[in-house]
Amino acid sequence: MAELDDFSNFNFDDFESPGSTDTVTEEPTDISTDIRLPNGAALAVVDADQAVREYLASQLGEGVATVASLVDLEQRLGMGPVVVILGPSCVDPTDLAVVERWSRTNPEVGCVLVTSELTTTLLHTALRAGVKDVIPAPIDQMQLVDTVGRVAEGLTVRPSSPALGGIAEGDFLEPLEGEPGRVISVFSTKGGSGKSVTATNLACALARSSDRPVALIDGHLQFGDVSVMLKLQPQHTIVDAVSQIDKLDASMLQQLMTVHQPTGMMVLPAPLEPTFADQISGDQMVRLIEMLKTFVGHVIVDLPAIFNDVVISMLEASDDILLVAGLDIPNIKNVKIGLSTLSLLSIPKEHLHLVLNRADSRVKLDVGEVEKTLQLHAVAHVPSDVVVPISVNKGSPVVLSAPKSGVAREFEKLAGMFLDGVSAAPAAESASGRRRFFGS
Repeated sequence: MAELDDFSNFNFDDFESPGSTDTVTEEPTDISTDIRLPNGAALAVVDADQAVREYLASQLGEGVATVASLVDLEQRLGMGPVVVILGPSCVDPTDLAVVERWSRTNPEVGCVLVTSELTTTLLHTALRAGVKDVIPAPIDQMQLVDTVGRVAEGLTVRPSSPALGGIAEGDFLEPLEGEPGRVISVFSTKGGSGKSVTATNLACALARSSDRPVALIDGHLQFGDVSVMLKLQPQHTIVDAVSQIDKLDASMLQQLMTVHQPTGMMVLPAPLEPTFADQISGDQMVRLIEMLKTFVGHVIVDLPAIFNDVVISMLEASDDILLVAGLDIPNIKNVKIGLSTLSLLSIPKEHLHLVLNRADSRVKLDVGEVEKTLQLHAVAHVPSDVVVPISVNKGSPVVLSAPKSGVAREFEKLAGMFLDGVSAAPAAESASGRRRFFGS
């Protein structure tokens, strides 16, 4: 067999031996522990062709285990986290069925598929089977190494005492019985008011206390911070979900979400590049949350301080809207204007709940007067505390990093309001309000 002169132009066909796929019988090596991966994960390469196995292993350094089939590898699972590189021979439906079974029974295993030709159908099938990522040839070595690292990062085993509504990486959720999930949008009319802090802490508090799963969507499509504030390294974002929107189902959507290990809530992060925001429409976002509502008890949406098609669509589809405001004149002025706009959109006032952030600040503004001005009662008074910026920089929400603080107690109380049930009618159709707002 001739050697490849240029690995950068790798083609799997170059490794095919005439009349045989792989006639060499080799003793399978132990799963590699020499490669330094997050969480101490091991690394193995699986493909029926020996030349392909050796090539893929060479892209990842010394000591990578190589096996000819998933059956050979399965005998040694259960000994800790392992990232499995699936060669192009593993696109066979029988092998993908094994991978799907592993995704349900072995959450410590993460699979990455390398394929000679990537099609939409193959991507859809692989993700539904539980494959974490798909990489097409020719191989980009840095992309392969980075992908392996990200997959290994997500293989942390959950604590033995998980949150009530939490899930483990790889779990598949069944459709909810009874009422669909509840959509809670966190919104403000002024940047820097504390929307993302409120959204992440509320979602964490709900996930730890609810007996139903909880999901958090980062609706800041240009500059979302949810992943940073939760210290996540997501493999997929909203862009991946909307790009498959016509073929998307509940199980595939779950695979595209990142699990926040401390609470078990599912997170759908914002795009990695601001330019991707233009590819996402309001209708697509609504379809995503409608699908989430079928298997998630609470959907928290962190929205930017702007009125555009996406934001308006999400507000109209929400069961509850938390309006976050600080105790300063510009904040209160903008909230009052925002309330008028929401009224034009025909969003029922009973859907709106005021959250006052830094409510104990010495700014000579009386909370009662603010509520009277806005004609809206504040359901939460979040105090000013240094634990908030500390928690943001640590990537651990206050309800987890400083659970005894006044800030954490206020967020826990806010979560309890939604667990106990607040009066909120189903999201009403308000297309006519949107037409009035846009003047068409």
